[in-house]
Amino acid sequence: MADAAPPSKSRDLDKLLLRPGNLVGPTFDPGVQLRDDLQEYARVLVVGAGGLGCELLKDLALSGFKNLEVIDMDRIEVTNLNRQFLFRLEDVGKPKAEVAAKRVMERVSGVNIVPHFCRIEDKDIEFYNDFNIIALGLDSIEARSYINAVACSFLEYDSDDNPREETMKPMVDGGTEGFKGHARVIVPGVTPCFECTIWLFPPQVKFPLCTLAETPRNAAHCIEYAHLIKWDEVHSGQAFDPDNPDHMKWVYDEAVKRAELFGIPGVTYSLTQGVVKNIIPAIASTNAIISAACTLETLKIASGCSKTLSNYLTYNGVEGLHTKVTEFVKDKDCLVCGPGVLIELDTTVTLKKQFIDMLEEDPKVLMTKASITYHGKNLYMQAPPVLEEMTRSNLELPLYDLMDKIPKDVLHATGTINKDDKKSSGLRKLRVVFKGIDGVADMDMAGGA
Repeated sequence: MADAAPPSKSRDLDKLLLRPGNLVGPTFDPGVQLRDDLQEYARVLVVGAGGLGCELLKDLALSGFKNLEVIDMDRIEVTNLNRQFLFRLEDVGKPKAEVAAKRVMERVSGVNIVPHFCRIEDKDIEFYNDFNIIALGLDSIEARSYINAVACSFLEYDSDDNPREETMKPMVDGGTEGFKGHARVIVPGVTPCFECTIWLFPPQVKFPLCTLAETPRNAAHCIEYAHLIKWDEVHSGQAFDPDNPDHMKWVYDEAVKRAELFGIPGVTYSLTQGVVKNIIPAIASTNAIISAACTLETLKIASGCSKTLSNYLTYNGVEGLHTKVTEFVKDKDCLVCGPGVLIELDTTVTLKKQFIDMLEEDPKVLMTKASITYHGKNLYMQAPPVLEEMTRSNLELPLYDLMDKIPKDVLHATGTINKDDKKSSGLRKLRVVFKGIDGVADMDMAGGA
């Protein structure tokens, strides 16, 4: 029987949390205590403070979550104002995370939102482990892959390769493209992770260089000519930074000159950003719908008030309205959410020469500039310089000694992953087994291979 509840401003939320139901989760215990615990103890990280991220922060705050944090590396631009409703004209140039947090706290009493104006890679792994749920409002495959790998790195398996429930870090991922969108629930070890279904994302459109250089036919060709060809000709050796406004402005100016030369209309600054950063125009109503779905799933996970989505919802509002839920299956051989990449080593292997260098050649890892952590302890960090200097002395020590002479355990490697001729930040879980140690020689190695 549900506890008698005092009057609450969250009337509709109370209907979910204060009374039993037929579709609730197995651990659901309705009552005032559940509502209070949700507000006091549940910690949610929102990754991204753009169109979808702004909606997520607002919806989560209005759904009873009082302890929120948001991380985003971008600053507000004029082109954001038509759909990212938390921002105003006077906010242009300010960090998105900081302004979004401030605006929601001004409108929703009692909520505390901590902003982080930085790259997601700048935070150490343990930062992400402090949250009960991670909600993604990203527009990048690379960023999703990175957060997915971080969340899956916390997952531990027992001796029978069954995932341990207490180590699962749930994620709720949303994405929008014009009038289309998706919402999905990722519970590492139970549902497919982002990497299991990476094939859902179509390859990025690429233009033949000969077309760009000789016979451009539309505005996108002119922009890509300035981005891929002209930039290297003029700025030899300097990498193009799509998040640098000066770099983007230079590409836009060159694209305009190219378009005028061939009599091609339609080159605008916003289109230049869209082509270079592969941005698809966003629509505010789609963001609101997908955010509502993601927030509801976050509430389900945190409270158990209903069974969660199984496990991928698609929304299409191009012609009328169409929604569909598809249950994808976990890839049992996934290198990210599985038990980890199995690596067998001798006890004499040093951290640097035989281990970190080996990760560059291992076909299942292919990682350069690797930083290594072990149960939250930094064995070696490539950056920042102060940490690199502090951990440099470990490079020549045997990895077996650095892992406290434990015969088999899990390490985490963070660095640059080279895959399909593309470089991206990534994290890999490594199941290290030392050969020749009692109790290890006869173990079944197949599960982590």
